[in-house]
Amino acid sequence: MAYPLVFSLVLVFHEWDIYTPMRWVGLHNFVRLFRDELFLQSIFNILLFLAIHIPLQIAMALFFAVMLNQKIRARDFFRAAYFMPVVISGVVISILWQQLYSQENGVLNLLLAKLGFDKIPWLTSPEWAMPSIAIMATWKNVGLYIVLFLAGLQTIPGDLYEAAEMDGANKWQQFWGITLPMINSTMILVMILSTIGGFSLFIEPYVLTGGGPMNRTLSAMLYIYKQAFYFNRMGYAATLGFCFALIILSVVLVQRKVVEQEV
Repeated sequence: MAYPLVFSLVLVFHEWDIYTPMRWVGLHNFVRLFRDELFLQSIFNILLFLAIHIPLQIAMALFFAVMLNQKIRARDFFRAAYFMPVVISGVVISILWQQLYSQENGVLNLLLAKLGFDKIPWLTSPEWAMPSIAIMATWKNVGLYIVLFLAGLQTIPGDLYEAAEMDGANKWQQFWGITLPMINSTMILVMILSTIGGFSLFIEPYVLTGGGPMNRTLSAMLYIYKQAFYFNRMGYAATLGFCFALIILSVVLVQRKVVEQEV
């Protein structure tokens, strides 16, 4: 672990195209970064993705976790079924959703057409492309967070619900007064993991859109990858990665503090 970390820090102050020796450039890569509008666009794209993905991820995961925590038929089957997309290759999932999102023959647009609505250019519209990727990523990862929420729900003593029911609290009041406060730590964990996962967005835009249309789905990880392996700008890619890691750390720390105060 130490070698790649140290080597990446060395790269930050050099230009290197892999084929020729490194050349010391000092802070030139940082100067270039702060003038790079495309990197700022990639950060904005990620923030938009997170604004859609995190609330949707938490709401869906918590809803299904509460349902699967009840005594229902085939409960173990449903728990396994919801987790299955997590272990399937992201490339396979992306190709599957690419077919679903197809503007002409995709299942979603065929259903919209039958219902009398216009077809939506899910992956070719600058307005729809990132929300479409956020929905797909939520579907793929929700099973993991269902498991985490289930683990949190099963640590809540049943006596609390019995006492609340005897005091006249309905299910909704029990949820807000008992369930949410008791899974506070799980909620924080899910939000942090969802945030880090969102910042690591790569496979979905790489396969579905290549970062288009008009760079509206260009994630920071995809941009760093292109700088490193399309243009062989290893020093600049390392600088982007270093600054991006600082952004992730800052967002996670702020997020955790806010959640701990409000939940």
